[in-house]
Amino acid sequence: MYRFLRAGDEETLALRGVSLRVRRGETVAVVGPSGAGKSTLLSCLAGLDEPSGGEVRVAGVRISHRPETERARLRARHIGVLLQTRNLVPHLDVRDNVRLAQSAVRGRPDVRATDLLEQVGLAGRTRALPQQLSGGELARAGLAVALANSPEVLLADEPTGELDGDSERLILRMLRDRADLGCAVLIVTHSAEAVRVADRVITLDDGRAGDVPA
Repeated sequence: MYRFLRAGDEETLALRGVSLRVRRGETVAVVGPSGAGKSTLLSCLAGLDEPSGGEVRVAGVRISHRPETERARLRARHIGVLLQTRNLVPHLDVRDNVRLAQSAVRGRPDVRATDLLEQVGLAGRTRALPQQLSGGELARAGLAVALANSPEVLLADEPTGELDGDSERLILRMLRDRADLGCAVLIVTHSAEAVRVADRVITLDDGRAGDVPA
């Protein structure tokens, strides 16, 4: 996969022939210095951005090089995305944030919003607004939104970047638990703890990728 970024007359090759596969039940950590292309890679994998060359497939379905409306539909059905912004709409409470994510897919959700929030330890905070949550609670609420439609692939961008040690370990354990249930989990991270829990580590440097021992 290749991704060219343009700013005026300047052109940058953000991804240089990156090829990877994340299997069901596997947790992969993507590491590398700032500016190496990690967030660009995650955006392409999530269908939030389009690769300039190559393609992205999820559960055998091509998600890249489609109109945005189709990418959004496929993303809602197959992919959970946990961004550093935690995916939360500020004026909605935690429960309604999860319900909003579930409304993107037709049919009855596999799990009720209140049950999902109980699974991530927020049973008593369902009516709280995002600004009323602590850092650890925000991370768990963002994870609940990412898991709202029982995705086959979970993509997390620095999910523990601003958390204390206990909260970080809790979030990483939840991500591992999801992998144990058969989800493919990819974590973009600078965290040594996240690297330790991964089955496989991919290093990204200047847009190029390579496997390293986990």
